[in-house]
Amino acid sequence: MAVINQPSGQIKLTNVSLVRLKKNKKRFEIACYQNKVQDWRLKVEKDIDEVLQIPQVFMNVSKGQVANNDDLMSAFGITDHDTIILEILDKGEIQLHEKERNANLQQKQNEFLNIVSTKCINPRSKKRYPPSMIQKALSKLKFHLNPTKQTKIQALDAIRLLISSQVIPIARAQMKVKITVLARVQEAYTEHISPLLHKVEAENPGDKLFEVVAIIDPANYKTIVDLLLGEDASKIKRGEGSVEVLDMAAVQE
Repeated sequence: MAVINQPSGQIKLTNVSLVRLKKNKKRFEIACYQNKVQDWRLKVEKDIDEVLQIPQVFMNVSKGQVANNDDLMSAFGITDHDTIILEILDKGEIQLHEKERNANLQQKQNEFLNIVSTKCINPRSKKRYPPSMIQKALSKLKFHLNPTKQTKIQALDAIRLLISSQVIPIARAQMKVKITVLARVQEAYTEHISPLLHKVEAENPGDKLFEVVAIIDPANYKTIVDLLLGEDASKIKRGEGSVEVLDMAAVQE
C-alpha cells in the first residue's frame, strides 16, 4: 500500500507497476499492482480495486504529483479521474522495473532459442541442437535478439542466417510422412493436400488407394491431419484418408 511521506510528498510503493500515457505533450501516470494490468486488459481481472494501488491520476507517481484539473481537461476533455484511469489502463504503456525487464527479456530469449532449436537439426546426426549451442553459434555470427520485435520472425531470420553461414552443420528439420487416400478422392487430395507438401519422394497410384511418401514442413502437419479426418466434409470425409509419420527429423535438401 502507499505510504505518503510528509512533508516531501514522495510516495513509497511496493510491488508497483506504473502505467504511463502521454497526451497533449504531458505525461500522466497511474500506480497499479504488478501483473494486474495485463490481467485487466485480458479481462481476467474485472475488479478495478484489485488493479489500482491509488485511485488517482498523477503527473509523477514517485514524487506524489497529482494531475490538476486544468491539465486533465486540456488532455482528456474531462476531469473525472475514474474515467481517465480507465483510458490510461487500456492505452497506456506499462513501465517495468529493471528486474521485470530482465525477466521478460530472459523469457523471450528462451522462447527464441527454443523455436530455433525445434525447427533445425544437424543433418549428419539428424538430432536437434540444444538451445545453448544455438546461442553460441548465433553469438559467433553477432546475431542478437531485439526485444521490441516479434520473437518468431527473428527466429526465422536466425535460422536463415545459420543455414547460409553453416557456422555449425545445420538444416531445417522436416517430417517425412506417408499419406494414403481412397482413389476416388484423389482429386480432392490434389487440390487441398498436395500444395502442403514440400517434396514428393514416391507415389503409388492404385485402383482403390493412392499412396504418397513426402517431405513436409512440420507446421503443415496439423492441417493435413484435419483435412484427412474430415474436418471439412466438402473436401475429404473421415475414413477416406490417413497420414503416417515415417521420420520426425528428415533433412530438407
